Amino acid sequence: MNNRQKSLLYAAIIGLIIVAIFLGFLSSITNPVSWLLIAVLLLIPMLDRTRREEKKIVWKEEYSVGIESLDQDHKTLIDLLNKFITAYDFAMSESFEREALDELIAYTKYHFDREEALMLKHHYPDVVEHKAEHKKMFEQVEKFEDLYIDKGHEALEEISQFLTNWLINHINGTDKAYTKHLTQCGVK
Repeated sequence: MNNRQKSLLYAAIIGLIIVAIFLGFLSSITNPVSWLLIAVLLLIPMLDRTRREEKKIVWKEEYSVGIESLDQDHKTLIDLLNKFITAYDFAMSESFEREALDELIAYTKYHFDREEALMLKHHYPDVVEHKAEHKKMFEQVEKFEDLYIDKGHEALEEISQFLTNWLINHINGTDKAYTKHLTQCGVK
């Protein structure tokens, strides 16, 4: 079941609960079923918010590469990825989904260029391998863009999972590998 169908199902359930509450109150204002349904109705948004918060990526200090400007870039990438995931989760309009994806891709390119320039400037020995990893990621993103053109909204779950896993693994793996070299070169 896709997110739009889930949204419609939730709306239908909420509508039925409201009707049941109203019908219960027609029989008596003290009807316990109506009050119980009101409690259920109030819990639905809290449960949904909790479920969505679990999907949200939160910056952790363990993601830090020890270079303030790159950490800030990584935080921005996480924020943009969360915006993209929100666009997917709430089944927003195609234009909002596309805008969120384009913004994430554009900032990722900007960050990669900045990161690679720092590595080149300070003669990081594994810069070629690091750049190759960036290139491979963008080749995958281009495939996902084509998938989005073909499948639309339905492609977004696969894209968001890939980007989330890739970003966190990349920061904690290959990005942390340059920390020692760049900090020894005076980069803060």
